[in-house]
Amino acid sequence: MRVAAALTVNGVVYPVELDPASSLLDAVREHVGLTGSKEGCDDSECGACMMLLDGTPVNSCSYLALQAVGRAVTTVEGLAVAGEPGPLQRAFLDHGGVQCGFCTPGMLVSATALLAENPSPTEEEVRTALSGNLCRCTGYDGIVRAVLSVADGG
Repeated sequence: MRVAAALTVNGVVYPVELDPASSLLDAVREHVGLTGSKEGCDDSECGACMMLLDGTPVNSCSYLALQAVGRAVTTVEGLAVAGEPGPLQRAFLDHGGVQCGFCTPGMLVSATALLAENPSPTEEEVRTALSGNLCRCTGYDGIVRAVLSVADGG
């Protein structure tokens, strides 16, 4: 059985037909065609699938797509500015916050939510906000430096 619905992703409304058990991650990747968010653990442990739902980070691998109907979904693709990397995305590149890149979309989404809520976080606050995002390559220091560099006073 499929359910007709509409998902608003990065400000665009997408009509979709979903299995009621489809995750938000699967719906965005398979039906909307945005593949920046990744499936890592499929158990809400790694943060690679992080998306913003009305500005709040959620692990989209374990969030039902139908629960997002009528809400604003923002993916890593939605963080770009006029088709170019946004300031936080650029900072990740400039500060060595990217190596293999698998965790990067989730890190960017979580950092965006942090900076929206707290424009001047401390290093400890950045590390706490990113604690739900696992990275196997960078050691986190470049990621934290990148976030702090775009914070107010950074």
